[in-house]
Amino acid sequence: MAYSFPEWSNPPTHFNFTRDVVERWARERPDALALWWLDEHAGSEQKFTFRQIADQARRAATLFHRLGIQKGDRVLVILPRIPQWWIALLGLVRLGAVPIPGTSLLTTKDIRYRVEIAEVTAMLADPESAARAEGVPIRVRFVTGGKRAGCVDFDAELTAAGTDFEPEPTRSDDPALIYFTSGTTGQPKMVLHTQASYGLGHRVTGELWLDLKPDDVCWNLSDTGWAKAAWSSFYGPWHTGSCLFTVDARGKFDPVMVLKIMAQYPISVWCAAPTALRLMVREDLSKWKFPKLRHCVSAGEPLNPEVISIWKKATGVMIYEGYGQSESVVLVGNFRSHSHPVRPGSMGRATPGFELAILDHDLKEVPAGTEGELAIRVSPNRPLGLFQEYWRNADENKSRFLGDWYLTGDVAKRDEDGYFWFVGRADDVIKSSGYRIGPFEVESALIEHPAVLESAVVGKPDDLRGCLVKAFVILRPGHEPTDALKLELQEHCKRVTAPYKYPREIEFLKELPKTISGKIRRVELRQRA
Repeated sequence: MAYSFPEWSNPPTHFNFTRDVVERWARERPDALALWWLDEHAGSEQKFTFRQIADQARRAATLFHRLGIQKGDRVLVILPRIPQWWIALLGLVRLGAVPIPGTSLLTTKDIRYRVEIAEVTAMLADPESAARAEGVPIRVRFVTGGKRAGCVDFDAELTAAGTDFEPEPTRSDDPALIYFTSGTTGQPKMVLHTQASYGLGHRVTGELWLDLKPDDVCWNLSDTGWAKAAWSSFYGPWHTGSCLFTVDARGKFDPVMVLKIMAQYPISVWCAAPTALRLMVREDLSKWKFPKLRHCVSAGEPLNPEVISIWKKATGVMIYEGYGQSESVVLVGNFRSHSHPVRPGSMGRATPGFELAILDHDLKEVPAGTEGELAIRVSPNRPLGLFQEYWRNADENKSRFLGDWYLTGDVAKRDEDGYFWFVGRADDVIKSSGYRIGPFEVESALIEHPAVLESAVVGKPDDLRGCLVKAFVILRPGHEPTDALKLELQEHCKRVTAPYKYPREIEFLKELPKTISGKIRRVELRQRA
């Protein structure tokens, strides 16, 4: 089945996601649900139709404008999964200001760095994050969910704001959103998206990968500070006119709570990170029924085939993996509407509109089945769904945009049928005794053992081999960390993967260091090793 997206090669001169997408649904389907919010702790919920959410967005834009925020100004938004996050982002986008979403786990140092390097004009936060920003120079401060000295009460002022203000139209190439993305070295980089690159580009995410229809209810588990929220909790679903479902759940991830909500509410499309899925399949899934669930997706890091198999057997629903970055929309995916079958462990095939290649160090394409760096062709035609640049970082731009390509920094391989297989970040690939070993392969082998709950694999410097494979393992309840178990895990890995890949060292941990998006911080584990 061919996918038609004419704007890909010929984007409009002007585009604004709030006005051209959300407000269009408000006119065409005013009473359709746009946002369904559940407070996990209080048990309360709120529902917003497209008419209501568009009205709130107009009020937010009016409020921001009245307090001096102008087109192009950067605004830091640090909120948990509460309706004000969606309302604020829609209002800022409508105004032409540039939201910078941040996780609620940001420290004072993190906030100060973002404010200074991005020259932030304003900040919207909950009381806890507002307190951590005390002393950081910000011209306008908004707080929601409480009152704080020196801060504008966003909730009260939003109610009083009008809806008549009409900002000037935004061009497709105007700045629209900035994400801070962490690398293996140095401070986080600013990823600048335009109104079209994310606001219009994520149409393929919603229609193709999420496979959303107007009557769907889509729940994405992502934190609001992660770019995955833009994918599956903002742009993607609302492009299709479907309902966003969200839960204000804070603290440690609770797989039972997620299963209970999925059984109770009419969730039809569900998006979860591999870390969450690995924990959920350890529960007794036979106790749960999800009558409306028809489509599941996962992204953020590779998902072990074992997890896909367990989920499919228990629920009857396949998990469709996808791949992208904070710098892009979905680049590679298993697409439900296409005739190509899912190959568990594969990221899928290239998204229509992108020309992808696996390159060697000389920017030459490598043969099928050979590892290299995943790259996106940007010349002569730059694809719509790719970010504009690493803002104010000329060195990073020079290192990642080479020749006709944007280099993702990820090592992968492509088979003869066009499926892409993730190997690891370029800095994560282990070179041992002349072999290149992707950590994901070893982690997948380990997680198949009944004693293992989670694992992470890194290379440890070794005089003889250059690097040896070291695994950090979290055990399931009821299993003790013994030398005998280490040997058992090593022999298990030799049986299920190439013998040279087995971990020569195993260390048992209580938990793994992770980013807010649930990705394993292997750089910390390499330092520990």
